[in-house]
Amino acid sequence: MHDGNEADIPEGDGLVVRKRRKGIYILPNLFTLAALFGGFYAIVMAINGRFVLAAFGVFCAMVLDSLDGRVARMTNTQSAFGEQMDSLSDMVSFGAAPALIAYVWALQGLGRWGWVAAFVYCACAALRLARFNVNTGVVDKRYFQGLPSPAAAALVASFIWVVTDLGAKGPSVAWPMFAVALYAGLSMVTNVPFYSFKDLSKKSVPFVVLVLIALIIAAINIDPPKVLFTLFVIYGLSGYVIYGWRKAKGVQTSVISTSTDEPDEIGLH
Repeated sequence: MHDGNEADIPEGDGLVVRKRRKGIYILPNLFTLAALFGGFYAIVMAINGRFVLAAFGVFCAMVLDSLDGRVARMTNTQSAFGEQMDSLSDMVSFGAAPALIAYVWALQGLGRWGWVAAFVYCACAALRLARFNVNTGVVDKRYFQGLPSPAAAALVASFIWVVTDLGAKGPSVAWPMFAVALYAGLSMVTNVPFYSFKDLSKKSVPFVVLVLIALIIAAINIDPPKVLFTLFVIYGLSGYVIYGWRKAKGVQTSVISTSTDEPDEIGLH
């Protein structure tokens, strides 16, 4: 007796060798599917005109996307299938969904300019994810090469959320949305280094860092849309600050080939 994951393979002497079939790990892919659902939910809510809930969907997908890689490592269930599934999920949640939400919310009033901005964002997200997949082993794990797609999606979603929270309608801020979409999209395909925070999980940090994190969480609870938008604007600009500082100091600005270590995780592409 054996389960469906094994197959009997006869050999020359009449012996039967059981070869383990390749399967799909359930737990990490459940997180990936949940992140994909977050992106799909965001699109549906945008179509229904419920843009705050659409922004929530993007943020939920962002949180779930950051967990699937960690779960896979913790349970030793990494797989090539999981990596491909993760990229496809990210394309929906952080590529297509923010572009469609922005278009339905504000950009469609700009005519051709509106769908061009939405398409540029979507195309840049696809290029960002493809480049991440082929450069995984040669990029300094402390930095992302370009703005990571979840952060770009969060920048677009938080802008929509904060403007809606202030009582304004999408068409009234169509050109600012146009600028945010282009900035987020083009930042994903630059070579500007954005700090990844991956090394913080492997080393001890001063106590004051934990206090600062607690203060940030408290500030988010006070006014989530404004604080989250401010945080993602700061992060969206931080890469250019790092790039300018390195340029001024004569330090290498590219994050390619500055480390021979494999990145710790797949995620935050």
